[in-house]
Amino acid sequence: MTTIREIRLKSRPVGLPTADNFELASVELPAPGPGEVQVRNTWMTVDPYMRGRMNDVKSYTPPFALGKAMEGGAIGEVVASNDPSLKVGDLVQSMFGWREGFTAPASSVTKLETHGLPPQAFLGVAGMPGLTAYAGLLRIAALKPGDVVFVSGGAGAVGSMVCQIAKLKGHKVIASAGGAEKVAFLKELGVDEAIDYKAEADLTAALQRAAPEGVDVYFENVGGDHLEAAITVANPFARFALCGMISQYNATTPPVGPRNIILAVGKSLRLEGFIVSNHWDMMSDFAKDLAGWHAAGKLKWKETVKEGIERAPEAFLGLFAGENFGKMLVKL
Repeated sequence: MTTIREIRLKSRPVGLPTADNFELASVELPAPGPGEVQVRNTWMTVDPYMRGRMNDVKSYTPPFALGKAMEGGAIGEVVASNDPSLKVGDLVQSMFGWREGFTAPASSVTKLETHGLPPQAFLGVAGMPGLTAYAGLLRIAALKPGDVVFVSGGAGAVGSMVCQIAKLKGHKVIASAGGAEKVAFLKELGVDEAIDYKAEADLTAALQRAAPEGVDVYFENVGGDHLEAAITVANPFARFALCGMISQYNATTPPVGPRNIILAVGKSLRLEGFIVSNHWDMMSDFAKDLAGWHAAGKLKWKETVKEGIERAPEAFLGLFAGENFGKMLVKL
């Protein structure tokens, strides 16, 4: 493998990205030098956080460079190695997504042991989205016995894991999703109350019906009306884990803040944002729990798969139209 294709950021979007913001380019890969490997990617992920990296602003991670290949999680196979730690045929995980292959230092990839899971699961349920759910629910929201949990975007890659972890730990779970098919999936996961936010004229009223006893934990993936509803229905001392607010990622003007934020004072609410990269220390505990749940047949997950590097922008844009059912992936 010497010639590969990659997706580059052609221009910075204003509002919702379009196909014109991306370009497909061909690249000649050099043979691996000392300490390097060449990898053929087989899977890559697209994630909502990547939208922020398309802006030229200071954030917790550097912006994508114009005219350069974008970056993101990927699973691949070593096809040439000049480092003793990896051999041809090894599966590796990297952040060299958005391209069909790459040559890089062996130290920049991680050898993947699948433990019976499909390799692409390590871009979803067993990877960053899974750890995000685990850390957000158990550390940030500090889940405790008797808590009632509300999860927005419950059919997504992160949300569906939050729902299942909370149920596995014996909690009442209310979750929202858009559309009848996704709501049916929530019921498959065992959630106690599933809200189709697309079918509700008043999300707050729907949440009040679903949680007449109030909510103690809110896992935030959506923002906007969902956050307002959660604040209204929250019990005193409720904890909010603010993971993402996808409804606002493409806003061109500052969105209106929660109109009822004053309730956070009287209810003594704790709203805490978090980034999963600050919680890698939980990975070993997560991996142990995940292995047990999977072996017992207690986990379910969905994947939406687009095939071919040329469809990566389409897959990414589909996140903002709610086209993903579970984890959005690109098979290369």
